[in-house]
Amino acid sequence: MKVLFITLIVVIIDQVTKLLVKGIKIESLGIDIKGMPYGSSKPLIGDIVRLTFIENPGMAFGIDVGPKMFLTLFTIVASLFIFFYIYKHRKDGLLIRLSLALILAGAIGNLIDRTFYGVIYNYAPLFNGKVVDFMQVEFWDFTIMGRTYTTWPIWNIADAAVSAGFLIILIFHNRIFKVVEPEKTVDADGNLIENNPVDDGIVSPPVDGEYPIEPDKIVLEENSIQNAGDLKNDSVNKFDNSLSESIQIEDTTENAGTGPGGPIQNKN
Repeated sequence: MKVLFITLIVVIIDQVTKLLVKGIKIESLGIDIKGMPYGSSKPLIGDIVRLTFIENPGMAFGIDVGPKMFLTLFTIVASLFIFFYIYKHRKDGLLIRLSLALILAGAIGNLIDRTFYGVIYNYAPLFNGKVVDFMQVEFWDFTIMGRTYTTWPIWNIADAAVSAGFLIILIFHNRIFKVVEPEKTVDADGNLIENNPVDDGIVSPPVDGEYPIEPDKIVLEENSIQNAGDLKNDSVNKFDNSLSESIQIEDTTENAGTGPGGPIQNKN
């Protein structure tokens, strides 16, 4: 969950830069930031990178996908899903968590604009605000979703965070979504044998720390135990029979009578 600190830092930087560009006045706190006039532009690195203040009602880079309310609600649901995913997979690899943390930061940064800026600056109801953009980079002309741009779309820190998150996934997707392949062995004839770790006929013992036992060996051990038990029962039965035979009293005339020692003699 430490990657969420990155999310928090990016959101703070995004909002601070937007307020510096747009300007804000809070008399109770003594805050009075003039900002830039709407539509004005200042060179930052020659004419290649400029500060240009505009607002857009759509997604990142000014892309419009539909009603603002739908976009705002979609962003809220997506942000909650990303947060839940990061929490649930907080022990996964750093790259996937970092990329999602950046995407989450960008989503929250622009969500704040759309949710509250209309109310704060008194030009639209809740959830209907516009996103502040100010970074302009000159580029060659190109077309996205049927719209032709003569310069790179003006963006902000939140847009940059979303783009960085997706770039990490695209560049390192082999490491992020790495699939562990089963080990391969070769038999005596040199033929390749693929070992399936799930369906290889190995049964784990109930005691931790022991090696798996093959089902055939388990059957042999169970038969051995059963045979040993049968032999034991036969020995006990033979012992009981021999003991019964040894203690039987021979039925003779000498031993006949009412007492254990033979007939009772008449002493009279």
